[in-house]
Amino acid sequence: MDPVLIGEILAALMFFGVIGFLLLGFPVAFSLAGVSLLFGAVGLALDVFDPSNFGSLPNRYIGFMTNEVLVAVPLFIFMGVMLERSQIAEQLLLTMGKLFGNLRGGLGISVVLVGAMLAASTGVVGATVVTMGLISLPAMLRAGYDPKLATGVICASGTLGQIIPPSTVLIFMGDMLSGINSQVQMAKGNFAPVPVSVGDLFAGALLPGILLVSLYLSWVVFKAITDPESCPATPVPADEKSELLREVFVALVPPLLLVLAVLGSILGGIATPTEAASVGAVGAMILATLRWRLSFKILNETVIATATITSMVFVILLGASVFSVVFRMMGGDNLVHEFLSNLPGGTMAAVVVVMLIMFFLGFILDTFEIIFIVIPITAPVLLALDVDPVWLGVLVGVNLQTSFLTPPFGFALFYLRGVAPASLPTSAIYKGILPFVGLQIVALAILFAFPGIVTWLPRLIAN
Repeated sequence: MDPVLIGEILAALMFFGVIGFLLLGFPVAFSLAGVSLLFGAVGLALDVFDPSNFGSLPNRYIGFMTNEVLVAVPLFIFMGVMLERSQIAEQLLLTMGKLFGNLRGGLGISVVLVGAMLAASTGVVGATVVTMGLISLPAMLRAGYDPKLATGVICASGTLGQIIPPSTVLIFMGDMLSGINSQVQMAKGNFAPVPVSVGDLFAGALLPGILLVSLYLSWVVFKAITDPESCPATPVPADEKSELLREVFVALVPPLLLVLAVLGSILGGIATPTEAASVGAVGAMILATLRWRLSFKILNETVIATATITSMVFVILLGASVFSVVFRMMGGDNLVHEFLSNLPGGTMAAVVVVMLIMFFLGFILDTFEIIFIVIPITAPVLLALDVDPVWLGVLVGVNLQTSFLTPPFGFALFYLRGVAPASLPTSAIYKGILPFVGLQIVALAILFAFPGIVTWLPRLIAN
């Protein structure tokens, strides 16, 4: 049999082998590296893989550790965890709930707006969902909200951190797409390609993030009109109204200023994402200090949580590097290129197929697992077909937001199940999220039909 064909078959089997081991519950990083080494050994025995290819891994790992862009990841995580542990997010939730409580669906509206605010100031999905689940879910259930609507709003709003900057997913994708785009352009003879940066992805994701927030708010308003009993008003007691404006100012303005400082400095070209992330981390500590919430205990918990989350992500990245080397050297990239390039419908059909693959992988895999596996395989082909890298990155980000929401392994559902009362059935959480998954599919269709929603702001800033 042709060695090229043998290598491509092994590469395809390795991809499905990784999925199988993950479904069995093995750790992600070890599944990626272990299965890749196993298939590499098979490839060596069949003379279709050269183990000297692993010699590139040390340089790749050193590149990760010395990459200034990726330093922003732990800093943004620290910022988000600090805001959550110092109860700044909790105060924001309680205050916004009072502000919109007089409206039918007011608590749902406040959860969406606070979710967007926390996404723009933290980007940590788990902390956001847990915080809103602990505070907002009991209040919504006491107010008579339909449990399905309450849980759906909380889970969907908590995942906005995947797409609204500063998103750690966008940081990794920006770094990956930057390198892939440079390689693709040089292979096409363009030795001075327009660079793609994390800041470009942040700018491109801003309007799609607002689009998602608008869709979520529209659904809550729709439910308030068509089914008012599912989301009744919760009027604020008269004796609390006099202090409400002051509470709103104290709770809203400081985090808002922090968001403007971080995102404004990136989008305005004043600071790199890493520099802005350091401002955000210091700013979060300052806000905690001003609220008399900063203590050694909170700082210690924040540092440990940051190190844990960061280590988890980077260990997955290291395992994915082993997978990428074996997959590519056995001809997997050629197999993917032939498959996507020959699809009827051309470039747009290729994009649709990749989006569908990522969407269904979201049922069983985490966001980082998907981007570390799929982006290195498919992005070179799509960029070679002249797909805009910023549009592709943002489209992937919106698509993968569903990976936190889709059963059976939607992590946002697990986070909420962990803090929800035992009387709330898990089926209500699963049913409640379905309309919001549908809204995200609508958002994807809009971005697919109107790419300018993504590309307009980055081009405006560049000019």
